[in-house]
Amino acid sequence: MPLKFELCPGRMIGGNHPCFIIAEIGQNHQGDIEIAKQMIKMAKDCGADCAKFQKSELEHKFNKRALERPYTTKNSWGKTYGEHKRHLEFSHEQYRELQKYAEEVGIFFTASGMDEMAVEFLHELNVPFFKVGSGDTNNFPYLEKTAKKGRPMVVSSGMQTMETMRQVYKIVKEHNQNFAILQCTSAYPLEAEDVNLRVITEYQKEFPDIPIGYSGHESGISISVAAVALGAKVLERHVTLDKTWKGSDHEASLVPSELAELVRSVRLVERALGSGLKQMLPCEKPCHDKLGKSVVAKVKIPKGTVLTLDMLTVKVAEPMGVPAENIFQLVGKTMLEDVEEDESVTPGVVDSYGKKAKC
Repeated sequence: MPLKFELCPGRMIGGNHPCFIIAEIGQNHQGDIEIAKQMIKMAKDCGADCAKFQKSELEHKFNKRALERPYTTKNSWGKTYGEHKRHLEFSHEQYRELQKYAEEVGIFFTASGMDEMAVEFLHELNVPFFKVGSGDTNNFPYLEKTAKKGRPMVVSSGMQTMETMRQVYKIVKEHNQNFAILQCTSAYPLEAEDVNLRVITEYQKEFPDIPIGYSGHESGISISVAAVALGAKVLERHVTLDKTWKGSDHEASLVPSELAELVRSVRLVERALGSGLKQMLPCEKPCHDKLGKSVVAKVKIPKGTVLTLDMLTVKVAEPMGVPAENIFQLVGKTMLEDVEEDESVTPGVVDSYGKKAKC
């Protein structure tokens, strides 16, 4: 059974615990704190476990030339990339306001720390866990410093190789036992043929002592539900209030009705997964009593007869006789009473039926 741990206060993940569903608001709030609050409330109302943002300290994430380069696409909020990012970046005080609002609403709140200084701020903010975005997964100094903070971690694996993820596992594991790895493909929106859900299974083999999850950027919910059926214990999906809004993430995000349906479908699949123990369930008894087959005499069988297979057949019978799957156990045993043709062969008319042979 995969390792289970407390990701948020009172909320375990891994093992048989429910999948932890993260509504990734990211920067789909358009730089408006009131929209951000609406999205937190929406995530809660739709049944998500956590509302997540993206926090950057821009001068630590980008170099000067990257911030000064012209940025004039249809999604731009400024003439340069720096102006664009500053429009979307909430201040420390705004983050505290959002965290307080999430607490009032009753949903867990965290963010991806997009650089080391952002992680320092989130640590100070006392978020329940750190999310490592795919862009920082191979940033090993960042990863090590984040792991040493001691908070649970969720690490996405977009743009990485299995060999890199083995290194990630070793680096984090040395300093922090409580982390999960998510299968992810960093394309927006993501086409089905690039999802590669089977990596979830490979991660489960490669890292059997940590929970494995899925971060999806595809359209719709079907693939994410399939990820949970494969055993994903953390599920992250981008969310939006309007897919036509300005920004590159909106098209690959879920609107409220989709998020609500995703949560409902995941919880339904979790109920359907069951225990893995194959047995006849109580709900099957009415069908078994009505249609279950048992052993019947193919011919008249007198008392004292040693049974052979050609004397027996299997039918739906009244009363129910020896279960059909036990027909071979009757061969060579002696009849204790006469049984007419087409009558049930019940356990009580066969000598030593059900008894183990003595050595």
